[in-house]
Amino acid sequence: MIQYLKDIWENIRSVFATMGLVDYLDILLLAYLIYKGIKIIKETRAEQLIKGIILLAILFFVVNQFQLKAMKVIIETFLNVGIIAILIVFQPELRRVLEKMGRTTKVKKLALNFESKTDAATADIHNCIEAVCTACEQLSQTATGALIVFERETKLGEQIDTGTIINATPSPELFGNIFFPNTPLHDGAVIIRDSKVYAAGCFLPKPQKEELISKALGSRHRAAIGMSEVSDAVIVVVSEETGTISIAENGSLTRFYNKDTLRKLLTQKLVPEKPESKKLKDKASKKKKKNAPDAKKEKGADNERMAQKLFSELCQEFKNYHIRTCDCRYCVVCNLDADIP
Repeated sequence: MIQYLKDIWENIRSVFATMGLVDYLDILLLAYLIYKGIKIIKETRAEQLIKGIILLAILFFVVNQFQLKAMKVIIETFLNVGIIAILIVFQPELRRVLEKMGRTTKVKKLALNFESKTDAATADIHNCIEAVCTACEQLSQTATGALIVFERETKLGEQIDTGTIINATPSPELFGNIFFPNTPLHDGAVIIRDSKVYAAGCFLPKPQKEELISKALGSRHRAAIGMSEVSDAVIVVVSEETGTISIAENGSLTRFYNKDTLRKLLTQKLVPEKPESKKLKDKASKKKKKNAPDAKKEKGADNERMAQKLFSELCQEFKNYHIRTCDCRYCVVCNLDADIP
């Protein structure tokens, strides 16, 4: 056994001795891909399937060691079509991964599109956001359910095909008519494309882990979470039960917005930042960091002065109390003439 372990160690040493910089880089890239793969798998239902595949690999190793011919033939036959089976079984997860990769490769393109937007287009976005915020405030007051999707980089053609094309200018009155109870389009989602109410009455996908979502959340919230998991859209939800305004993005839901906080968040997410304002922000942040030590010193001096003032007041209060309660004319405290610090 000891000799066997020594042989293994010598083999490992010989492998590392022949490795170069490119080999180490190759290993690092492979480790990163494995890490990302495990991270993606843990967030999906594929985790149990991966465990099954690992158990099958262990079983194949045991069968091979004990030369169980019948089991070996069955497992080898299964492994021969294993790649096709994996593609079929993991189809939703693979599609989601490829969609994420597609979105990340378009970051620079997205930035260029934002910079090339005209002032008129930016004004349209602001008007659209204001209409949505006003409508959500009104719908929240009457506890009228609403589901509004802002399309961004990922196109939502599949969801648009399930609804009715409107292509109208957004306004609080339009949203009020769409989501008014018992109207034909009130149950579906409104999809906003290029600052227009492009479609209404659209059906959205279910979330991946619906069983983990709180039962306090209704069907609109679940649909919003499901839509945010498969796209980069920003989804606004108004609860039909409580009137609470919520936002879903990247598979997570944040709640309890009002008109002002909703407007602030939507502006941050949807309105492109001009290069000039970005440069000014960078300069301001650098200036703030540069002046940070001076600000810390001033704050420390203020705290010290405040502490001295409080200590002086405390000493004076103690002396006054002692004078009122002490009858000893020879007391040191009563005859203390020194200044209070």
